[in-house]
Amino acid sequence: MGRGSQQTDPASGGAGQGAGVFTWEEVQKHSHKGDQWLVIDRKVYNISQWVKRHPGGLRVISHYAGEDATDAFRAFHPQPAYVRKFLKPLLIGELAASEPCQDHQKSDFRALHDQVEKMGLFRSSPLFFCMYLGHIILLEALALLLLWNFGAGWVTFFACSVLLATSQAQAGWLQHDFGHLSVFRNSFWDHLVHQFVIGHLKGASANWWNHRHFQHHAKPNVFQKDPDVNMINAFVVGEVQPVEVRLSVTAFTRDSSSVSSRKTDAIGPPLLIPVYFQLQIMHTMISRRLWQDFAWSMSYYLRYCICFIPAFGFVNAFVLFFLVRFMESHWFVWVTQMSHIPMNIDYEKHDDWLTMQLKATCNIEASAFNDWFSGHLNFQIEHHLFPMMPRHNYRHAAPLVEALCKKHGLPYTVKPLWTAFSDIVSSLQKSGEMWLDAYLHK
Repeated sequence: MGRGSQQTDPASGGAGQGAGVFTWEEVQKHSHKGDQWLVIDRKVYNISQWVKRHPGGLRVISHYAGEDATDAFRAFHPQPAYVRKFLKPLLIGELAASEPCQDHQKSDFRALHDQVEKMGLFRSSPLFFCMYLGHIILLEALALLLLWNFGAGWVTFFACSVLLATSQAQAGWLQHDFGHLSVFRNSFWDHLVHQFVIGHLKGASANWWNHRHFQHHAKPNVFQKDPDVNMINAFVVGEVQPVEVRLSVTAFTRDSSSVSSRKTDAIGPPLLIPVYFQLQIMHTMISRRLWQDFAWSMSYYLRYCICFIPAFGFVNAFVLFFLVRFMESHWFVWVTQMSHIPMNIDYEKHDDWLTMQLKATCNIEASAFNDWFSGHLNFQIEHHLFPMMPRHNYRHAAPLVEALCKKHGLPYTVKPLWTAFSDIVSSLQKSGEMWLDAYLHK
């Protein structure tokens, strides 16, 4: 056994002594609220008190308490040497030399990470992102041009709704790039432009998105850790949850869970952004006093009102807004979930980074349309393994990732687009049927 209990008080923050020698058994004991350790490159850190000050949010780092967070640390921090300065006071020791930390699979993945970095695949193309932003602005400009030339008739109304919904969906993919710090070499500019794109172009909050989305990346498809699968009050997902919740759900869920696929078609996609996210974003900005995000968000609504209320009137402009959000919401849900919902969804299994991401993700066939339509999230495997990689480089990393998976016998799933959409419905329907069977035969 290591000498961890003799070296530091877990509640003390570690004082940066770095003198302890620990076993994995000791580290894993410190995985509870108020008592949290984690390991990065075999160094043991006591984050119990500091976790509340973590810039990425309390939850995302807490998800790795008691675990090896090395690959997650490398995936989310563009300047690891700089970040280690903040970790130094939290250092309480290291793993004992006899403790395993890297098997061949982990070693090969970390070697692949170094390889794609040396290949320049973490360097972005400014021209790509300038053109991408330009086409988003062009779509909005075309909507205004139609309105200017043809007036506020019904044909113009629906044409504007299609153009604006397309612009909003593509702006959603663009803010995703800046949110992942994958565009600029200096993360300050990524954060700043992210606030502009998600706030001024979409009316949402950068902080809200960061704290929610990075939990998804840290533990994809893991119940109680990935917010994207914590949907128990609406419908059940996967093969584990339907059986476990059969006795605790409400009558509303009882009726709806048996037809999960139809429920998500009719209610989930169209209402997620205009209702659930909209309310959640406003509540987050106000309750957490995120006034900078709030100002950016209000600038979007002000611009929208100035552009469309004079032409359509308040009521029709309001209807246009929800029609745009309705279409955008469908687009967003189907694209983001086609690579996750049909995959393995379960409780924490403490898998290594590579295994965990491959269990939870799959790719969709590459094509010019699929790349544009999904914001390159059809390369979901590469995106999850290397979240800070600029999206235009995914296709270059894909053959290397596939070769690594083949070497270690890991699944590397690629589907056609319509098969992926069909699999969402089939997966939800199967979950609903499992729930109903468990409920009827409990």
